[in-house]
Amino acid sequence: MRTATSSPNFSCGYPTPGPQEPNPQSVMDHKFFVSKTEWKKIREEEKFDFMVIGSSFASLGFVEKVLAIDAHARILILERGPFFLPEHFQNLPVPYQKVLGGLSETFPWTVSEKTWNSKYIKWLHGSVPFFGGRSIMWSGWCPRPTENEMSGWPKKTIDAAFRHFKEAEELLNVLPANQIDRGDEGIIKKQRPVLGELQDQLFDLLKKNLHKIPSATRVMHAPLAVDGRNQNIDFVKFAVPGPMFKLIDRQKALAATGKGSEIKIVTECVVKRVLEQNNKAVALETSRGIVALDNAKLILAMGTLPATTLVLNSFPQAVNAGKRFTAHFISSIIARIPREDFKFADDLGDLEIAAIYLAGADAKKGQYHIQLTALSDRDPEKNAENAARHMPDVVATASPEQLKDSKDYVVFVGAVLGEIHNNNTNNWFRRNNDADVTTNATLQVVESEADSLTWETMDEGTFQALEQVLSPKGPTQVEYWHPDLSGIGSWRKGLRPSREQIRVPGLVHEGSTMHIGEDSDPSAVVNLDYRLRGIENVYVTGSSLWPKSGSWNPTLTMTALARDLAMQLTKTNRSSEK
Repeated sequence: MRTATSSPNFSCGYPTPGPQEPNPQSVMDHKFFVSKTEWKKIREEEKFDFMVIGSSFASLGFVEKVLAIDAHARILILERGPFFLPEHFQNLPVPYQKVLGGLSETFPWTVSEKTWNSKYIKWLHGSVPFFGGRSIMWSGWCPRPTENEMSGWPKKTIDAAFRHFKEAEELLNVLPANQIDRGDEGIIKKQRPVLGELQDQLFDLLKKNLHKIPSATRVMHAPLAVDGRNQNIDFVKFAVPGPMFKLIDRQKALAATGKGSEIKIVTECVVKRVLEQNNKAVALETSRGIVALDNAKLILAMGTLPATTLVLNSFPQAVNAGKRFTAHFISSIIARIPREDFKFADDLGDLEIAAIYLAGADAKKGQYHIQLTALSDRDPEKNAENAARHMPDVVATASPEQLKDSKDYVVFVGAVLGEIHNNNTNNWFRRNNDADVTTNATLQVVESEADSLTWETMDEGTFQALEQVLSPKGPTQVEYWHPDLSGIGSWRKGLRPSREQIRVPGLVHEGSTMHIGEDSDPSAVVNLDYRLRGIENVYVTGSSLWPKSGSWNPTLTMTALARDLAMQLTKTNRSSEK
């Protein structure tokens, strides 16, 4: 097996030394992505059935489903960024956690002054501009929304999501937290930190006492994209690069025997504008030159706001794009309760983590949910690396400062998400005069009275869960973390933190800028077949489609709907070939 090559005539140091300046991108281009030579040929000669912009969840969901139906489908994926991480950062050595945020997150838009100067909501989390996108740095929570939680959505779209949820869960390796050790036997059974006594006992407490939280609607073991059993690993966060590389290898093998077509992926290729004639997309203007679409269908799988910016700059007939905007606002509530207060205290291991999803709604049906992580750690210093690797939520975690004197406590970290309502005309995403067409848009988000009601309800619901349900001895035994101006903070018993201390200025899970709708809905930007209204061959994926956001994490649903789109378009392609 040859492991060192450069080219057939110049390899392994003969007749001269080989290339001396390799870089990670050139290595990956040689094995998985499109080289400069291949790119020239693609632009000048090759034709495709589908061109997909973006390489994260929706892209994988779409491409995998297309090829499962038709292995001969010709697909080109265009990714704006380079290769960065091969895996979710949490699966790598702990120091890699420092790459979260900072320069690994870009903001290709301008926030309005009104938003920046508002009291609680000030900005929106950015994009991850690398191969795999947000998948290499996400939390992995993948709840299935109920039909009630999808109120305001077209019935046809709800049905499509439900048809594909199971497939999407299998693709993303989703398991409920209490099933992560399912099937393991012997000494390792029930010994891992994610699942143990803490998970079962806390879930039972919430399940049996849900009525003590008046706004709560349901509770479940957190559905997490962490199933690593096919790799003989107990807990591994899902990320797109590995599965996409496997798909590339599979298609190469099929193509070699005439049983399929290769997937072509070009990285560091920014799509600036879609060129159209007679309501049909005909070419892409990219940072690496013009790419003709010919008869290919164009799939926008590049994130909500970048996709909307592209549409705003390319299709003036999409007059409603960006007029609606939704997202999730966040409260971060951290508490601890003495371990000895729990009847099951002696049954807890040295390190146990639990992950629970609790949903609720305010009096006007505005939705929220609590992503509750609980940690019982008798030796935080010794267990730091193990805990970091198995933490269910990559952002909502207990800090070293919070853990160092909590050896005798169960620490609860609540990331509480509420929906921004979809009918606020003060919220929008519009073109501006920026000369760069990839960033020439302004985002405005203003908290409404409906948002305020949801936010108040979810904060109170979280305090009720901690004080009335999870604390065996009631509110007086709950200590809350009070952050201070130094960025650290302290524990205070029996005193709830203020709104200013718990409300997070950054929004997440943006959506609704190109919402899907019935023909009878004049405000809809996308038809029920996912096609951009008024354009013949452009299709939209992801949470920009959401008519209403609900509060649930969007990844599972966007993957399910991308698979529905793949099924529809692949059937159409097959029919047209007959």
